[in-house]
Amino acid sequence: MGFFSKIKAGLKKTREAIAYKIDKLFTGGALNDDFYDELEAALISSDIGAETTERILDDLRAAVDKQHIRDREGVKTALRKIISDILLENEPEELSYPAVIMVVGVNGVGKTTSIGKLAAYYKSKGKSVMIAAADTFRAAASDQLSVWADRAGVKVVKQGEGGDPAAVVFDAVKSAQARATDVLIVDTAGRLHNKAHLMEELKKMSRVIKREFEAADYRNYIVLDATTGQNAIAQVETFDEAVDLDGIIITKLDGTAKGGVLIALANEFSVPIYFVGVGEGIDDLMPFDTGEFTEGII
Repeated sequence: MGFFSKIKAGLKKTREAIAYKIDKLFTGGALNDDFYDELEAALISSDIGAETTERILDDLRAAVDKQHIRDREGVKTALRKIISDILLENEPEELSYPAVIMVVGVNGVGKTTSIGKLAAYYKSKGKSVMIAAADTFRAAASDQLSVWADRAGVKVVKQGEGGDPAAVVFDAVKSAQARATDVLIVDTAGRLHNKAHLMEELKKMSRVIKREFEAADYRNYIVLDATTGQNAIAQVETFDEAVDLDGIIITKLDGTAKGGVLIALANEFSVPIYFVGVGEGIDDLMPFDTGEFTEGII
């Protein structure tokens, strides 16, 4: 199944929250205040958020007036353009090699599985990949990561439970350099975004990477669970302050009607969405495509 098929299937619940409701709005015919009020409710219910919804509605009113839009398809076409423009404000940058990707996020968002899938993605592109198991706090975290690494066919650098995460990162960087590895992916312990001392630990790991691997294209990606909706906004804010985020990975997009949060994230932050998870398989983490996402929800 190609990206569009998977993303369209994965966005089924979000599409029901937006496109199907838009269709129902046209039973009355006129694009009046009631129409915009109901459209506002539909957008907010899909977790696009009040601020982003207001921007979309303002742009839609302008497009309707300028283009003399009067029908359902005209409104849908205008909405797709408006949402695409928001998403394209933060386009992903191509990774250069060697690269180090440190993956952060709160507990339970699917971070470890996303790392396994990310490793498989780069391996499928012909790149050599290594994973650093720097989550030394969660019981059996490195074992779980090792299972995914085996599935992806990549090497893992790890220490015993309770070890210093920064030391794991140091060892992994040296190993990656010695092996001329293209991509080093660093797992980190899931942490609540309001725990300051754990955020300081991330900063320490980041300093090690920057100091020991100056030649690397170093990125910090946050993993977000799409089912959390607007809670993702607070997570990005806090992690961005700690480690200066470069990208977003969205998981569980196929299990929620809250896919509109991707639009809110694009509107409120200068952090591109790089990958989306649309299933449980190792090949179900896919590069984000603005056009296909937009077509998938409207």
